[in-house]
Amino acid sequence: MSLTGFVLLLLTAVFMAVANLLIKNGIAQAGGFTPSLSSLLQLLRQPVLVAGSLLTGIAGLLWFRILATQKLSTCYPLFVSLTYSLITIGAFCFLHEKVSIQKLVGLVVIIIGITTVARG
Repeated sequence: MSLTGFVLLLLTAVFMAVANLLIKNGIAQAGGFTPSLSSLLQLLRQPVLVAGSLLTGIAGLLWFRILATQKLSTCYPLFVSLTYSLITIGAFCFLHEKVSIQKLVGLVVIIIGITTVARG
């Protein structure tokens, strides 16, 4: 994987992680979500959720560029593991979610995996 590809992948993972945190926050601000038109309309009135959705779209466009220029067998595992790690850290820091010892151990294993895949 090229340095440019890795930077683009890292940026995409950050965008997706931030988007998920924003969407989660928007759903909480709307009072939750049930599969109904009124609930969906309530969500669409949440600027944080709309921003998260737009950021998801931007990340999708960046992902298209990654797929066009990098090996899928390298970039997809990196993307998923980076996104998982960033979301877990963000949920802990910004949403005050608890992180168990098992999750911390899992994150360490994932980070070791990211390093291994990125070097290969």
